[in-house]
Amino acid sequence: MTEIGAHLLIVDDDERIRGLLQKFLVRNGYMTTAARDAAHARRLLAGLDFDLIVLDVMMPGEDGLSLTRDLRQTLQTPILLLTAKGEAGDRITGLEAGADDYLVKPFEPKELLLRVNAILRRVPRQPLESQVVQVLHLGPIRYDMERGELWRGSEVVRLTATEAALMRIFSGQPNQAFTRSDLVGLLNRDKGPSGEQVQERAVDVQITRLRKKIELNPKQPRYLQTVRGAGYMLAPD
Repeated sequence: MTEIGAHLLIVDDDERIRGLLQKFLVRNGYMTTAARDAAHARRLLAGLDFDLIVLDVMMPGEDGLSLTRDLRQTLQTPILLLTAKGEAGDRITGLEAGADDYLVKPFEPKELLLRVNAILRRVPRQPLESQVVQVLHLGPIRYDMERGELWRGSEVVRLTATEAALMRIFSGQPNQAFTRSDLVGLLNRDKGPSGEQVQERAVDVQITRLRKKIELNPKQPRYLQTVRGAGYMLAPD
């Protein structure tokens, strides 16, 4: 189901593609704003809040990967990268830059819509104060196991789909080590036969990114630990 009323920023240097994407997304219930390049996108982001950024990788001047890396320093808005490069290494580079998902051109408009909807459904909702939840504490971070949400104080720490899946796996068996092979199998099982398959290197990338969100010192992790010869383990307080 479309997240009606969500505001999307479309960044692409191709005027025809920008126009087509805007028309299609508007017809499906979204508000859209378009930017012709990274500089234009920065100006829009300085004055407007968006629910999702649909960002082309190959643009003249600053490319989409560079923009993504820079935005991730201060901005938590989900980013869906569009690119003509579909090799596994390119997808991993996009994830390492901080993207939430990666769609290879040419693509069916329906697939874009499904991915946009999926990303927006993962954006956590504010919890009701009256609800009693089961929570794991990781220093100043707490993880709501029922909602699958990570919190730092009163603010939500946004998780990508794979990061959220990893937290569900680890929180289900705290203090239990999972090998890379275990994690690959569990993550791919959730994706189903038509989903993009996770590789062991991609697991390492996601572990590194997740540590940045839950550790005071990601280079010396206290909570998402590496267990020599056994894999990774979540060790809550």
